[in-house]
Amino acid sequence: MDDIFKALADPSRRTLLDLLYEKDGRTLNDLCTHLQMSRFGVMKHLRILEEAGLLTTRKVGREKYHYLNPVSIRQIYDRWVSKYAEPWVSGLSLLKKELESEPVMEQKPRHINRIAIKTSPEQVWNALTNPELTSKYWYNGAIRGELKAGSPYEIWNPQGQVQAKGEFLVVEPPCRLVMTWQLLVQAETAEEKPSRLTWEIAPHAGFPGVTLVTVVHDEFEEAPHTSRVLEEGLPIVLSGMKTLIETGGSLTS
Repeated sequence: MDDIFKALADPSRRTLLDLLYEKDGRTLNDLCTHLQMSRFGVMKHLRILEEAGLLTTRKVGREKYHYLNPVSIRQIYDRWVSKYAEPWVSGLSLLKKELESEPVMEQKPRHINRIAIKTSPEQVWNALTNPELTSKYWYNGAIRGELKAGSPYEIWNPQGQVQAKGEFLVVEPPCRLVMTWQLLVQAETAEEKPSRLTWEIAPHAGFPGVTLVTVVHDEFEEAPHTSRVLEEGLPIVLSGMKTLIETGGSLTS
């Protein structure tokens, strides 16, 4: 948390976050055109923001794109805002505007969330695939299905209703899980075509005993309502996973 507040203390870094808020997935060249400083200076500020967990990067071909990481901001909200505020202000935690109408590069990821958890990749994988654990942080949803590529899965709520469904596309424990995603609990999302979730799990390069969990949501061009729901919901899911693994509790307990 200290690294986050230190990163936010610099006005140039806040400007970079504002630019990513206006339009996510920007290149270094794009960001440099908006700041009166050297390319090296912008790179330095971006590195500090990434190390603080406030942004993430993805390479697409030769280009490197920068994205806001709403999970870190969500943690600030959970720690410093939510306990003082009324429930109706929860919408303030949204970090990005709707950009579905703007053209994007083919294969360019749109929503990227990342969080660091003090645990092993194996424990994260277990939390992600064990229905007894997913029901404790994934909006009470228990995942059910044979864990192999090409197999269908469903997520059930305690009332015996299917909240979501899809197919496992890639199963590589404990490093990578790719799955299609169709949200059924809302009429407007249930009618949309499936989108895709990619879970990437890897040991943190700089901190032994810490695992980085990255979730990429893409292929939602024909699922705009699902996109908006997951844009807000995935940071909460990741924060809930972190709380469960590190403390054994939930965000609401």
